[in-house]
Amino acid sequence: MEAVEDIVIVGAGIAGLTTALGLHRLGIKSLVLESSDGLRTTGFAFTTWTNAWRALDAVGIGEPLRQQHNQLFGLVTSSRASGLSTADRQPDATRTQRVHEIRCLQRKTLLETLEKELPSGTIRYSSKVVLIEELGYPKLVHLSDGSILKAKVLIGCDGVNSAVAKWLGFKKPAFVGRSAIRGSVYYEHGHGFEPKFFQYIAEGVRSGVVACNDKSIYWFFTFSSSSKNEEMEESPAKMKQFVLAKLGKTPDNVRAVIEKTELDNIILSPLIFRPPWEILLGNISKTNVCVAGDAFHPMTPDIGQGGCAALEDGIVLARCLGEALSDKQGVSSEEEHKRIEMGLQSYAKERRWRAFELISTAYMMGYIEQSNGRVLNFLRDRVLASFLARQRLKMASYDCGKLSAS
Repeated sequence: MEAVEDIVIVGAGIAGLTTALGLHRLGIKSLVLESSDGLRTTGFAFTTWTNAWRALDAVGIGEPLRQQHNQLFGLVTSSRASGLSTADRQPDATRTQRVHEIRCLQRKTLLETLEKELPSGTIRYSSKVVLIEELGYPKLVHLSDGSILKAKVLIGCDGVNSAVAKWLGFKKPAFVGRSAIRGSVYYEHGHGFEPKFFQYIAEGVRSGVVACNDKSIYWFFTFSSSSKNEEMEESPAKMKQFVLAKLGKTPDNVRAVIEKTELDNIILSPLIFRPPWEILLGNISKTNVCVAGDAFHPMTPDIGQGGCAALEDGIVLARCLGEALSDKQGVSSEEEHKRIEMGLQSYAKERRWRAFELISTAYMMGYIEQSNGRVLNFLRDRVLASFLARQRLKMASYDCGKLSAS
């Protein structure tokens, strides 16, 4: 016999837990299914821009996270070929109004904070979805342990290989011909880096270092690649050696960060995205099913908006479902189903063009910044550097709104 759940969220990542917490703040219960046996913290950290902090404030966890992560006060882009700075942009920040708030947020800290705010039992670990079956309006969610859940609402936040996205008709995300090596380093006595985002670009490579706080540094290295580098993916030592050999004229303190990185703290990932026309033409929602986060809009990391957009999704989705499920007393099942469907359609409408813009901008930025062509390299370093910096800030100016529309 199936267990009945009002709202089932597949995936305990950023989008899934933000949605669950948003619903909880609105007094709506949900169940989050996570295939692994604990929180997934792959990726170490990610840049959180102004739009992300608005979303974190909307679910009430912005302030405790601010206390653990330093604010960044500059975006410095330099050429790896010459070692010279090509752009140094200072975001505005005041005590009373955060015009542009940028920090590097540790993924583990974020997920643990979200989990801590949820009621006990909200997340069910070791629960892998193997089949989604339609039974009239409810969806039957079959798990690998043989159990079956009957869901009134099914939300896919299950990452780039999403079972829910596949059910909605989305294709697998496409490899963009680039890969990323990422790492993190802990300095017991402090690292000494300024609170800025340091980026180095040239010859088909983009790398950078950014401080999460006074003791932790996150770094990344993206490079053009005709394959997904499966052989190197199995060897962190080869990844580290590869990065050190390709750093070019980056400062000695940046090279020292890579050298200090423990092998357990290095990962490699092929960069993938969902082509923007699929976002425009695809089913973000269908009846009582929808997707969010990387299951919806996987994008390249060139504007640092993947995790930020997942936070936005969670707020908008919780708000739309909250409006649909408010005042249920005396409402028939048929009317409730209609409300849910309209709520998910509102979410899809609000997020479609935002996702399209983010994916397109990230792809364009990556293409320009990691170009090998002489003409485009000249334009990038001498003409477009300030424009590219402004594009990042423009994408970060978005406001997803509060949890309640009232």
